[in-house]
Amino acid sequence: MDGPKLIGVDEALSNILSRAVHVDSSESVSLTDSLGRVLAENYYVLNDVPPADNSAVDGYAIRKEDVRAGTPLRVSDRVPAGTPPRPFQLGTAVRIFTGSEIPEGVDAVVMQERVERSGNNIFIHADVTSGQNIRRRGQDLARGDLALAKGTRIRPQEIGLLASIGVNRVLVQKRLKVAVLTTGDELVEPGQPLVSGQIYNTNRFTLMGLLAEAGCEVVLCETLEDDRDASRQILQKAAAESNLVITSGGVSVGEEDHIRTALEESGKLLLWRLAIKPGKPLAFGEVAGTPVLGLPGNPAAVLVTFMVLAMPYIRKLQGRPELFAVGERLPALFSNDLPSIRREFVRARKQVNGDEPVVAAYPNQSSGMLSSACWASGLAVVPENTAVKSGDFVTFYSFSELLS
Repeated sequence: MDGPKLIGVDEALSNILSRAVHVDSSESVSLTDSLGRVLAENYYVLNDVPPADNSAVDGYAIRKEDVRAGTPLRVSDRVPAGTPPRPFQLGTAVRIFTGSEIPEGVDAVVMQERVERSGNNIFIHADVTSGQNIRRRGQDLARGDLALAKGTRIRPQEIGLLASIGVNRVLVQKRLKVAVLTTGDELVEPGQPLVSGQIYNTNRFTLMGLLAEAGCEVVLCETLEDDRDASRQILQKAAAESNLVITSGGVSVGEEDHIRTALEESGKLLLWRLAIKPGKPLAFGEVAGTPVLGLPGNPAAVLVTFMVLAMPYIRKLQGRPELFAVGERLPALFSNDLPSIRREFVRARKQVNGDEPVVAAYPNQSSGMLSSACWASGLAVVPENTAVKSGDFVTFYSFSELLS
């Protein structure tokens, strides 16, 4: 039996995202603990950044009109960074340093490499323009500006920006609570010996890593036996303890695939079987109002479907405005002569061929080959019903962008 018609990736994403409700719950954390978190409120600038005009270089603060060829200027003062400047003496120069506040009346700073100093006098060997080497008050951010918007994921640069406006504690979204369920009697935890018919539980650890990158908290992580009643009970438990349940395996058409049927019996099956490669047997539904995303069982398919479908959904639950990776168009260094009705996400690597950036594909795209993703730096997209020849342009998404 072929089963129901395959659902296109775009239709599936639209369906899934239409049911995503922002989990709006916040907490205050220290600035140093905010990396990777999502802002729960807008942050506005309370004071100009920088708070006063300051020097962009080590050098001498002067008035442009006082500069005359061959005529020295007397150095009348010295202003280290962090020291308020004294009143400026007209017709003189002030020794100044990077970050030092500019004395009132000065309109230029000449870098020290353009100055010859003789005792307490300087000779300027450069053209001087008004405003040169001066960073103006509010040049970076002006009082009242929106510094960072709600929904922004905090990177090191956002931490620095928050520090620059005086913030030491940040209101962030609480981490999304996710339950991870892996299925299969054959699964064994790493570190244990294998017997015939067993494999190590790869997907559990891949998913835990992916969720950590996505800024989520894993609140339940269990391996399910191939049993319908046990699957139904653990799904109900996971739904009660989390904001999202992610499973791997058990959603195909085999006699031991119980997650899909347990989902139908305990809640709602809203979507099943996608036109995606790898990852066709994917399910989405809910149990007691908690969304359940049933990923395939093959390791590479888990990785791909998480990045392509789970990440946009997670971003929306987190209240982030940008749901999708942008990608870039690059020529392919591979060919695909057999068009498929499924959209294929090829494990690929961006590299340079001569002077041109290109995308090379891993030679074995089996859905069980997780080593291909370790070789790759991202995913190249081959659209449905499309043959790709070497040199054709394809869209490439880096792993870092897909998981950011």
